[in-house]
Amino acid sequence: MTASISRVIQTNITATASQWKTATWEDYLAYRDTPNDNDNIGLCFNCDRLLVIDIAREGINHAIINNLFPMLFAIWFSKKSEQIFSLLGGCLLEKPKKQAASPDLMLYLGSEYPTWQTGERRYINLEQWRVPNLVGEISDTTLTIDLDEKKYLYAGLGIPEYWVVDVKGLRVFAFQLQSNGKYQECETSLALSGLPICLLNQTLERLNAETNGSAAMWFAQQIASLKKE
Repeated sequence: MTASISRVIQTNITATASQWKTATWEDYLAYRDTPNDNDNIGLCFNCDRLLVIDIAREGINHAIINNLFPMLFAIWFSKKSEQIFSLLGGCLLEKPKKQAASPDLMLYLGSEYPTWQTGERRYINLEQWRVPNLVGEISDTTLTIDLDEKKYLYAGLGIPEYWVVDVKGLRVFAFQLQSNGKYQECETSLALSGLPICLLNQTLERLNAETNGSAAMWFAQQIASLKKE
């Protein structure tokens, strides 16, 4: 019998002590560069504020959904074989001395995507590379932060599209960057052109009774029907 997301919800830690704190870029670098301690933390820096998130505390539900979305991206782009795409979720984005973040989801479209060469730092330097087309956060214990401070951070970085995936509510809040530099909620994805956000919500709802693999297969069937309409 498969365990539904509603039945494992109580195993998650309900809150973290993650809070934005006044800090310098050097404080951020100290966290980033500490050996063996940075594999299980998520880092954000915005001007003079630092956020450190204990990724290891996120639990089963976060993992279920975090692993679902790469499957959904792969299914979507399998129908668009001409589209070059690269997924780099979890990698640090840095605008040196100003801003940094490590989104759960990160999508680059086209041939100009970040690559790594021996001897280079293991981060995406936004003075060297363009911003991704889409970033997203899988929000279990950090929903308020992701819908508030992080939204301003990603808008400040100029990310065209931002998703917040509400683990407990099984829904996606999708935002597109406007000409005034602010995000506005949207019903259809820009990066995944033509994808209704409601279809993502319907896919998430299936986790109440199915595995993430089964939900992804259902999504594939819906995409096939969507393409025919």
